[in-house]
Amino acid sequence: MIILFDLDGTLIDSTDAILETFHHSFNVHKYPNPKDEEIKALIGYPLDVMYEELGVHRDVVWDYVATYKEYYREISTLRTELLVNAREAVIKASEFAILGIVTTKTGEYSRILMEHFELMEYFEVLIGREDVENPKPHEEPILKALEKLDTNNKEIWMIGDTKLDLISAKNAKVNSIGLLCGYGELNSLKEHTNVIFNDALEAVNYLQNRKK
Repeated sequence: MIILFDLDGTLIDSTDAILETFHHSFNVHKYPNPKDEEIKALIGYPLDVMYEELGVHRDVVWDYVATYKEYYREISTLRTELLVNAREAVIKASEFAILGIVTTKTGEYSRILMEHFELMEYFEVLIGREDVENPKPHEEPILKALEKLDTNNKEIWMIGDTKLDLISAKNAKVNSIGLLCGYGELNSLKEHTNVIFNDALEAVNYLQNRKK
């Protein structure tokens, strides 16, 4: 079995880091700060898409992204926590499956965070935003991860907390599990998968039972 995990809202809670960094970038560029809820509603999308949705003009959006990345690099490990049961989920999953991370977060920072939490060793592959041309919900990130793994005769699952993860899985023709511990809402998840749990450990327990 192969299990691919999303990061934000699936294994980690980086909400405080994301919000602080967005507000920092808006302050630097002297742009009116959006409300926290407006930012949170877009978590999971690429940064440039988030900024455009928050009103930043496309011509300058990459200036904001650069400011974001510079600041996020400084605070990410300080302002990010593992979600409840995430560590247990990863360790248990590694006992019966090959693991990967597929995220829209920058791969470099994702790797730093996973190493900070001493979990990177459990993953065979990590695909971040810079590794693909087309981020989730496109299938490319998942297919890119699978290219690096032996998929022969293996059941493949994508676990994520937003519709972006689930649509990407559907496009890549792999199974999906939605989680309620992140940024997606139940009704949104139900539109794209029949398998929904509260957190990653519940999902892993379900997959382990399928193996028996």
